[in-house]
Formats: sequence, C-alpha cells, structure tokens
Amino acid sequence: MPQFIFFVLIGILAYIGYRSFLREAERVTAKVRRAEKQAATGATGTLVKDPKTGEYRLAKD
Repeated sequence: MPQFIFFVLIGILAYIGYRSFLREAERVTAKVRRAEKQAATGATGTLVKDPKTGEYRLAKD
C-alpha cells in the first residue's frame, strides 16, 4: 500500500509539473510571436488599452 501512495503522489506531482510547463511554454510562445510581429511591421512595442482609463500603453511582459 505505501508503494501505491508513493506512485500516486509522484503522478500528481508529474501532472502539476506538466501543467506548469505548458503554461510557461504558451507564455513564451506568445512573447516570441509578438516580437516577430513587431519585427515584421517595424513597430517598437505593442499597445494595449487600459480598461480603467481608456488610454493605450505599451504592453508589459
């Protein structure tokens, strides 16, 4: 029975690590795509509208 609990815990940790890895990979991919788009258009940054003030500001990573 202790082996079963050990392997279940290892499985849960592996799943959490996998989900964390996917989230980080998506973040990095979005950053790279944004940088490629900026390089292609010659822009120096991406503007994002602030919902509170309605002003446009540079996106922060």
